[in-house]
Amino acid sequence: MAGATKIPENLRYTKDHEWVELTGNRARIGITDYAQEALTDVVYVELPEVGEQFGEHDSMGVVESVKSVSDIFAPLAGKVVAVNGDLDESPELLNTDPYGKGWFCEMEISDPAAASKLLDANAYRQVLQGH
Repeated sequence: MAGATKIPENLRYTKDHEWVELTGNRARIGITDYAQEALTDVVYVELPEVGEQFGEHDSMGVVESVKSVSDIFAPLAGKVVAVNGDLDESPELLNTDPYGKGWFCEMEISDPAAASKLLDANAYRQVLQGH
């Protein structure tokens, strides 16, 4: 399964299967291709509120699929500055385009240096090989 999973080289990852696209002190966050495959058909997404503050590893939202309910964890500490409202009407975007239109939220990162703890694509592949 991990062999066919898409893992873009330009993103960072967590062991909880979130991806992070860093631009300065902002981070766009979503779930990985592996996570959406494991969840199967996503039917509902609970997004955080703009302005909400989260610590690293805090639960910041929920993804519900026909199979299970999973928390989305903040990969870094910070404040939510944007959410993907398209997921309210089309939660299946997490399945069809997890790295594009299926992004979850954007945060202003409290400590941009903390991003160095995130996994690169190769390290994330090694995590998947353990599954």
